[in-house]
Amino acid sequence: MITPMTVLPRNLYRAAAVRELDRIAIEDHGLAGLALMERAGQAAFTLLQQRWPQARRLIIVCGPGNNGGDGFVIARLAAAAGMFVGVVLVADVSRLGGAAAQAYAAMVDAGLETQAFAEQDLLAADVVVDALLGTGLDRDVAGELATMIDVLNQHRLPVLAIDIPSGLHADSGRVLGHALQAAATISFIGLKQGLFTGQGPGCCGDVYFDDLQVPAEVYKGIPVAAWRIDYASLNAARDTLAPRSRTAHKGDYGHVLVIGGDQGMAGAVRLAAEAAARVGAGLVSVATRAEHAGQICAARPELMVHGLQSPADLPALMTRATVIAIGPGLGQAGWGQGCLGQVLDVLTATNKPLIIDADGLNILAREGWRYDHWILTPHPGEAARLLGVTTAEIQADRFAAAHAIQQRYGGICILKGAGTLVQCATACRVCADGNPGMACGGMGDVLTGVIAGLLAQGLAIDVAAWTAVCVHGHAADTVAGDGERGMLASDLFPQLRRLVNPAVVGAARD
Repeated sequence: MITPMTVLPRNLYRAAAVRELDRIAIEDHGLAGLALMERAGQAAFTLLQQRWPQARRLIIVCGPGNNGGDGFVIARLAAAAGMFVGVVLVADVSRLGGAAAQAYAAMVDAGLETQAFAEQDLLAADVVVDALLGTGLDRDVAGELATMIDVLNQHRLPVLAIDIPSGLHADSGRVLGHALQAAATISFIGLKQGLFTGQGPGCCGDVYFDDLQVPAEVYKGIPVAAWRIDYASLNAARDTLAPRSRTAHKGDYGHVLVIGGDQGMAGAVRLAAEAAARVGAGLVSVATRAEHAGQICAARPELMVHGLQSPADLPALMTRATVIAIGPGLGQAGWGQGCLGQVLDVLTATNKPLIIDADGLNILAREGWRYDHWILTPHPGEAARLLGVTTAEIQADRFAAAHAIQQRYGGICILKGAGTLVQCATACRVCADGNPGMACGGMGDVLTGVIAGLLAQGLAIDVAAWTAVCVHGHAADTVAGDGERGMLASDLFPQLRRLVNPAVVGAARD
């Protein structure tokens, strides 16, 4: 049964683990490799018919591995359904083995032959099926394959990728030189973690899944690499954010202190503070440059704004706070560095939760502090500074980067970007919410405030981290209904309030 992207499994695997699942299904549970290939081909062809019901002419590009075998099955089924099918095999037939060779023979018996790749054939095609390269790819695509991929992308035909878009690294989500840009990807047996972060979402299009009727016992003992999360998965958080008691008061919902807003950057700290209030923190205070206090109070009078004459004024404010967030608009000069130093001096004695964002992370990268009760929220550039590497190295393997930051600095690392990662000490989660409209100033400040506001209301630090990421991303997805371009960080505020009131969301859905 094909599972659509809205209800995909939560378990994500590395490519080697999925190959092991495949081996166990065949060797320990008696499922023939050809039977699995037939199921995969049937599932892919069914999806193709559902997605493109008017399609009549297919180009199927096949490699020599099992992906190619799936393509041969699709070709046979499509021809039987009366479609015109062109099959391109990019390797010599002698390289085919096992189930792929059997699927090829069955295709030939059905009257189909392979042909050379010809760009002019694309002019009459309705859909391209990508069965070229599978999950075992670990080096850059080059030569004729690279040229073919580039030509296919240039023609902008809808592409259905089998298991993974050719050229995408299954474990890291990076493009290995060249990769097909699919409109849809159907993945089998186990979802590969690279589909959901880095360049993966941009290559995959809509993701579908079919377990090929593999028994549940096959999955026992195979390590899950990461967990896919989204707003729809927040059952635990929804219990925590149940409707409030009729006798509740503001003291029940914590006190957030947001520190930041050096010269000319009052907006960042104001965005973070208002976000904390919008998701339900009982009280929100702001510690900022004295000249900013009046304008922030005028814009949002519900915030308690304190003008700092010196970072030395912070300890008194921190005493009253439940949760502290620092970094939005903080700057990296003496004032910002002094503020972060004061915060860490106090927190090491109190163990209060802390969120560090923006310039707070840049200062942290220089100083190298470690704390086990904080959440760090770097974008790739800040992550690169935290690890002393390049941004390109971070993006080449975001999973490894998030894990390295968590190991070096402690606490929880939220590595922002397409497919935001939430790396705790023992698990990594990948958020499926969010969209390119979030690529604008202030979005990270709002996320910082959402995390702080949820922590203040009593969520465990790990639950607060991934709940905030999902709520923040889903709020942006809702706003994007009016278009991604031109979205502002403050546009999220009405949606944030709605999404942390699940009873209201449920009523709206009913």
